[in-house]
Amino acid sequence: MKILFASSEVEPFSKTGGLADVSHALPAELASRGHSLMVVTPQYASVNASKLKKLAQIRLRFPYGEETAVLRGMDWSERHRVVFLDHPGFYRRKGLYQEEAEYPDNHRRFAFLAIGALSAAQNLEFDAEIVHLNDWQTALAAVALARGYRGTSIGRAKSVLTIHNLAYQGIFPKVAMDELGLPWELFTPDGVEFYDRVNFLKAGIVFSDALTTVSKKYAREIQTPELGFGLDAILSLRSADLHGILNGVNYREWDPKSDQLIPQHFSATDLSGKERSKQELLRRFGLESPPESARVPVFGMVSRLVAQKGVDLVVESLPWMLESDLYFVALGTGEPRFEQALRQLQKRWPAKVAVKVEFQRALSHLVEAGSDFFLMPSRYEPCGLNQMYSLRYGTVPIVRATGGLDDTVVDIVSANGNGIKFGPYSAPALAAALHRALELYAHPARLDAVRRRGMKADHSWAASAEQYEALYRSLITNAALAIAQPR
Repeated sequence: MKILFASSEVEPFSKTGGLADVSHALPAELASRGHSLMVVTPQYASVNASKLKKLAQIRLRFPYGEETAVLRGMDWSERHRVVFLDHPGFYRRKGLYQEEAEYPDNHRRFAFLAIGALSAAQNLEFDAEIVHLNDWQTALAAVALARGYRGTSIGRAKSVLTIHNLAYQGIFPKVAMDELGLPWELFTPDGVEFYDRVNFLKAGIVFSDALTTVSKKYAREIQTPELGFGLDAILSLRSADLHGILNGVNYREWDPKSDQLIPQHFSATDLSGKERSKQELLRRFGLESPPESARVPVFGMVSRLVAQKGVDLVVESLPWMLESDLYFVALGTGEPRFEQALRQLQKRWPAKVAVKVEFQRALSHLVEAGSDFFLMPSRYEPCGLNQMYSLRYGTVPIVRATGGLDDTVVDIVSANGNGIKFGPYSAPALAAALHRALELYAHPARLDAVRRRGMKADHSWAASAEQYEALYRSLITNAALAIAQPR
């Protein structure tokens, strides 16, 4: 199959979150399975253009004016090409989506990306059978395919929209309809209108041939008022076309048997190196290791410090727990109120709590390898990756039973348990889960069994890619059958 994959960020060229990891790993896995992939993404200021080859130029006309971009590309592998839209006015800025606040022309910037991806495929004669879109930034391409590209080679492609996080929807004043040339007949409750504004993600949901999101549990959750963010009704109407496909993990980077960023390798059959990582973790965070005769657990957290991630629960529940013998280390940045709250915990318990308000890739690997337990008490979590990293590193995840956390972690009440889950979004519920962790830690043989079960779990991209393949083929087959049906 020929697959056009459009994304606003692609690792290692640009990244704000998990979308970038998916936009590299999934196309790479699909290419390794024999498919041809063209990934289209902006050429941000962070992209090193020295190794990019100029391919062509595109020119798009909008009612507000004409925009031009140079297409530059590189071949990641024989079947996997990355094409960049080089539009300095739109993309060579300090941040991808914002600096102090959202860029006011984001509707123009990402309409250009969405339509530019289709134009790039045409210009480079890449006759895609599938156009895979990601989040609101590329969602308008589904409208264009359905309304503006009929009769063209790419107009026959089937569209798939992946919702990575429904909370971010690309909502703009309705003047964007005229600026972008969107037909006003689409500005209806069952079209692109959303409380008298234009909603890019909703447009993609309405016009895409198939929808996916990044875990089965999250696919169900976004059809409810609690986590539907105003789109639960339209998603419920399209429930037959909505598929939950779990993201995978890049085990070439995240595996304690080969990780070059930890002090000693270890595996499910030989856990001895994990203790070395634990000692180095405490040293790097400025905490004094306990005497050899004492066993003290380390609870780790690597996270954006925002409300979605349950940081408020951590701040509220930890004081109850710090009367016990334990360490807590946290790495991340985010909202100032949460950064300050964690610093206050460190100030109050300097021998037990250490916080680094920053992000270091190498240190995040050390937190995963050296911690005994990993906290992810998210309010909601579409997929999550750190809980899957934790499993591979023998670090028992403590998670709230939501989204991908619920899909990937099995509670230790089960015979095949590999983690600890809790349900209500409350500090007492998290504290109870932490108490269960301390009880598990008090029984080393049981703890090691839980660790080994987690380390043997397989969350590689192979299984995810296989499900996407099946979805793509079903769309292509159904389209061919529809054409073949006698009228």
